Amino acid sequence: MYDEIKSSLELFLGQLAEMRGYLDIDAKRAKLAALEAEAANPAFWNDQNKAKANIAATKTLTRVLEPFDAIVAGLDDVSVLLELAEAGEDEALEEAQESLKKVASGFHALEMQSLLGGEFDSKNAYLVLHAGAGGTESCDWADMLYRMFTRYAERKGFGCQILDYQAGEEAGIKSVALLISGPYAYGLLQSERGVHRLVRISPFDSASRRHTSFVAADVSPELDDDIEIDIVESDLRIDTYRAQGAGGQHVNTTDSAVRIVHVPTGTVVQCQAERSQHKNRAMAMKMLKAKLYELEEDKKRKAVDQLYGDKGEIAWGHQIRSYVMQPYTMVKDHRTDEQVGNVHGVLDGNIDPFIEAYLKKSR
Repeated sequence: MYDEIKSSLELFLGQLAEMRGYLDIDAKRAKLAALEAEAANPAFWNDQNKAKANIAATKTLTRVLEPFDAIVAGLDDVSVLLELAEAGEDEALEEAQESLKKVASGFHALEMQSLLGGEFDSKNAYLVLHAGAGGTESCDWADMLYRMFTRYAERKGFGCQILDYQAGEEAGIKSVALLISGPYAYGLLQSERGVHRLVRISPFDSASRRHTSFVAADVSPELDDDIEIDIVESDLRIDTYRAQGAGGQHVNTTDSAVRIVHVPTGTVVQCQAERSQHKNRAMAMKMLKAKLYELEEDKKRKAVDQLYGDKGEIAWGHQIRSYVMQPYTMVKDHRTDEQVGNVHGVLDGNIDPFIEAYLKKSR
């Protein structure tokens, strides 16, 4: 056991040295020290926006540095325990083995963190689901995906706010817009952009035939207010309508919900989260800016086909992932070939394997 542990220790130390380089740990430490010195200034809170930016940057850096330091400490512990084992303390080897397990877990977590280095990865995420081909079947499928994503958000400790909700005519959801709030929400959920396909025996079919349903998921980052997006007022078509679903008498009896169409791009956003039409319009404008900014960035990178073209038509042949419940159970991501046999577990929010596989491939 001693030789095995020593060999693992040497392997991990080599990986740690590589990680220190490509994560630029020393530069991050210097930047964190500068931010902390800035925060110690008595006039720190005089500029609220600058203070918030400082705190956000500090959190981003500590999410890398703290796990890295924990790995360093863990490997130091293993090294000391090996010395104790050489001195004749038999229990030291078992403790060293347990420490190595924690180090391995820490490496995996830090590797995932290192994959989330995109410009907007640390931001909150707007997630919009649209039922596609399949009628009531697809509306029910949209409802199932809505539950999957809200359960995922709960598992991660993320906030989840409904911004717009359009119920299906008979069952399920025509469309729903969510704001998922939490560290790296967009970086994680960007993998879900595209068409999701469900194959199952329909509960709405009296003949118990197998049906295929489609739902499109769109994901965009919540942008900071200081990012300027030039939107011409004459390019917008703004409609108001009566909100659907729960929300009290005022919500359901006034035209407080807002729909904004950006005519040149055909981009549509909707919000009915607030009782005030003014607040809903402000939120919808923020969503629109996020979508338009991302479209422009996509054009600059010539990656529209990759980011938005993947979604395409909400129908057969455009899916990024298939969820098969009959005649067998399997969830397969067609971009990474990642497969999970426990379809019910996936629909309960356990989508981490697909997110991790996507991040590794895309980075």
